Amino acid sequence: MAIDDGIKGPEVVEEWLQWRRGSQGKPFRFLEFSRGVGKAVSGEMPDQDDHRSESNLRSPDLIAVSTLGQLSDHPRVAALREFITGWYVSYLSIDQTRNQPEAGPHERLSKTGDNLPNVIQYLKEQHGDRLEKIFSILRRRIPRLERVDAEPMPDGRLLLQIKDAPFEKPVLSRYVSDGTMKMLAYLIVLHDPEPPRFIGIEEPENFLHPRLLPELAEECRAAAKNSQMLITSHSPFLLNAIRAEEVRVLYRDDQGFTQAVRACDIQGIPELMQGGASLGYLWMEGHFGFGDPLINSGNRGPLY
Repeated sequence: MAIDDGIKGPEVVEEWLQWRRGSQGKPFRFLEFSRGVGKAVSGEMPDQDDHRSESNLRSPDLIAVSTLGQLSDHPRVAALREFITGWYVSYLSIDQTRNQPEAGPHERLSKTGDNLPNVIQYLKEQHGDRLEKIFSILRRRIPRLERVDAEPMPDGRLLLQIKDAPFEKPVLSRYVSDGTMKMLAYLIVLHDPEPPRFIGIEEPENFLHPRLLPELAEECRAAAKNSQMLITSHSPFLLNAIRAEEVRVLYRDDQGFTQAVRACDIQGIPELMQGGASLGYLWMEGHFGFGDPLINSGNRGPLY
């Protein structure tokens, strides 16, 4: 897909979708659109010689995959649309996780985490074993934490409470540490009973003790067996727990375009790691040569 500026704003100047039948043969396009006008092959198994019906989208700023993907005549396009719309990208806000939302179960945590009590309610009702596993992991990582409750209030809202072992009564989530709330939210995302196809997490190290990051990295690696994982970070402690072949360092070239290089492909990094060096410390010491603001201003940190 190619997007450019039009008279009234961004326009989709080119969009196409292609596949090939079986493991052999040349890929062919079964959807082609330009500025809202194009053709597509319908049916479950589009073929090179199938009829391509013409369609006009309402506006050149609309995406054909999104529009046609809502129609039963285009199951292949619908599958791609469902895959993309099912992505989960986390921008957790600690303040939002302390909300008192209207009661009612939610299957998936929102991007900001404002429905955290609703997801706990859903897991409690539908996946009790999974919720207990989450709480068990949380208890191991948060000293003296005993349980987490999401209780309905008389006015119909959900109240999230945290019970510490030394105290008789639980406390409201607003009085719980930021790190506890964030770790709880991440565990719910990573242990989703029906995980999304793609999970993106922005800088998970914020508010967490550095010694918890290696365990969180292992949780992410385990979740990657069922979902594609993309995590951005500027933490050497988290990077220490990641393998060099899993890391992509992003930087901008002389023309201003973003480039990516695997850490294991950077000269000297594999040899230093074989000698016992840690990846995060190598990055902080400037061995990457990329993504270092003191070497090339404007470059960004590692992405893996």
